[in-house]
Amino acid sequence: MEIVADEGLLGPLLLARSAIDRSALLRNDAEWLKRVWADEATRVLVVDEGRSLVRRTGEQIEVVLTTPGEAPQGERYLLGVDPGGVAYFAVSAPLPGTDPGREQGNGAAQPPRIVAPVRPADLGEGETVPAGLRQVGSLLGDRDAGLMVYAVALEAWHATHEFCPRCGSRTVVKAGGHMRSCPQDGSQHFPRVDPAVIMLVRDDDDRCLLARGPEWPEGRFSVLAGFVEPGESLEHAVMREVAEEVGVKVRSPRYMGSQPWPFPRSLMLGFFAHAVSTEIECDDDEIAEARWFTRAELVAAMRSGEIRLPPEVSIARRLIETWYGGRLEGDW
Repeated sequence: MEIVADEGLLGPLLLARSAIDRSALLRNDAEWLKRVWADEATRVLVVDEGRSLVRRTGEQIEVVLTTPGEAPQGERYLLGVDPGGVAYFAVSAPLPGTDPGREQGNGAAQPPRIVAPVRPADLGEGETVPAGLRQVGSLLGDRDAGLMVYAVALEAWHATHEFCPRCGSRTVVKAGGHMRSCPQDGSQHFPRVDPAVIMLVRDDDDRCLLARGPEWPEGRFSVLAGFVEPGESLEHAVMREVAEEVGVKVRSPRYMGSQPWPFPRSLMLGFFAHAVSTEIECDDDEIAEARWFTRAELVAAMRSGEIRLPPEVSIARRLIETWYGGRLEGDW
C-alpha cells in the first residue's frame, strides 16, 4: 500500500536501512573481538575517505567484503553481527587494488574514481570500482547500505578526533571503534552527530517551496534545510531556518522521518511545514533563488530541463515525492 503524506514518507529512506545488529554489548569484550577477528567467516569493509569498493553482480551492486586476513592494516571498527552470527568490521585504510599515489601523478593503473550516480549497466560483470554513498547508496541492498553508512560515519568521526580536545595528546581507539580515550588525562570521547532539519513547505494552495543554493548549478533545486542550534527544539529550528533563508513564516512543523547523512556527520530530520506567508525574500548568502511550484508546474519544469531534483538517495527527494503523491523521474 502506498504511504500518503498524512501517514508518512512515500518510499524508503535509502540510507536509513540496515540488516545487522550493532551489538553494542560486545564492543568492550576484548576476548570476543579477538576471537571473531581471527574467524575467517568474519567480513570486513574497507573504507577510505568515504569510499569503499563496490562490484557489479548480475543486476546488483554490492560492497566488496574481505576476510580479516585479507584486510589491510588500519583502524578497526565493529559494525555488528548478522542473524547468522557473522561479525562485520570496517577498516580505515587505502582501498585494496587502488594506488593512493595515482592522484599525485605516478601513472599507476587503478579503477576509475566514480563521482556521478552509477547504474549496474555502467559496469561490466564483476567489475570493481571505488565509490561513495552518493553514487551507489540507492543501489545497495539493505545490509550493504547499512554497513557502508555506518563505516563512512565512523571513519569521518575518527579522522577529526585523533587528538584530545582537553590536552592535545593523541587518543587511542577503544570499544570496538566507538570511543577514543586519552592516555594522558583519561578522558573519553564518543562519536557525535549533527542534527539538521530539512523541510518541505506548503502553502494554502498546496504549492511546494523549492530553492537553489548560491553554489549550486543553475536548475538544481531542493527543499530547505539547516542545522539545529544549541538549546533549540527541532520545531523551532524548522520555523527559524525557513524565515532566515527565504523570509517565509511557517507553522505546524510535522515530523516525517530521519536519515543519516554522513557527510561528514549529519542526521537529517525531515518535516512538512505550512506557510502562513508566501512572499519570498532570499538571504543571498544562503539562497540564490526560491520558487513556489504546483504539481503541474514542477512536472513541466522537470520535463523541460529547467529544474532538476535531488537524487533518490536523499531524504529531500522523498519529501518532494510525498508531497507530489508519487515517483518523479530524473535527478541531479
